[in-house]
Amino acid sequence: MTVGVLVMAYGSPATPDEIEAYYTHIRRGRPPTEEQLDDLRRRYEAVGGTSTLRARTDAQMRVLQDALGDGYRVALGMKHASPFIEDGAASLSADCERVVGLVLAPHYSAMSIGEYLDRGREACTVPFTAIESWATEPAYVDFLAGAVRESLASMPADTLVLFTAHSLPARVVDAGDPYPDEIRATADAVAAAAGLQTYDTGWQSAGRTPEPWLGPDVLEVIAARDAGLLVCPCGFVSDHLEVAYDLDIQAAKAAAEKGIAFARTRVLNDDVTVLGALAERVRTCA
Repeated sequence: MTVGVLVMAYGSPATPDEIEAYYTHIRRGRPPTEEQLDDLRRRYEAVGGTSTLRARTDAQMRVLQDALGDGYRVALGMKHASPFIEDGAASLSADCERVVGLVLAPHYSAMSIGEYLDRGREACTVPFTAIESWATEPAYVDFLAGAVRESLASMPADTLVLFTAHSLPARVVDAGDPYPDEIRATADAVAAAAGLQTYDTGWQSAGRTPEPWLGPDVLEVIAARDAGLLVCPCGFVSDHLEVAYDLDIQAAKAAAEKGIAFARTRVLNDDVTVLGALAERVRTCA
């Protein structure tokens, strides 16, 4: 009996020529304006032309497959790029007796993770179960705590540790979505493990839409600081655009202009220990 593992990720354009189609897909079929498209192209150019997300995701999948071993088949499904979630689900349904869904994002929100899982469930023609959240997975908490301690060693004593995740429209809070609580749970667990006295949560990478998004944004936190800031991007699991540009370039520049010390912690990428723990969750879920 083979168990399929549908690993889901946001997706990214594979080449600069695919950026417009990718952006249009994100906007649910509405083409971006020239200004919006030029801005995204500029961001990708700043980090080397395209995102490293696909390569990072492929590496994570290889580690998961190795950890799971025989009897499991790992396939990729992305939200906004090929292979799409439906493609991965169809592939696994063809030769697996059941499928486990795993999104490469720790924190549950109906607006994000919930949509991934709904699409995977609807596309599978065999029984489908899912890991909805791994916000306080002990191996992940330990990884982040180690990363925080490592980075704080070279920061001023009065540094604030800010745990960040991708912002969502503020209406998720009004709907009772658990997303902000999930981020806080990660922050509290990591702070306890790392012995932090001063820390907070914040948001980054908000969409460019008229409606309000969750805040404060990391740039607003920087603007209000007069001492060091260490960002732990706990909502992101690879060095893709939201980390490599939004933090390493944009936020770092804002901090330099403000004259405060700034750094961000390393992210998961293909860490064998954490991905091995996620493999154990898959086995339990299967």
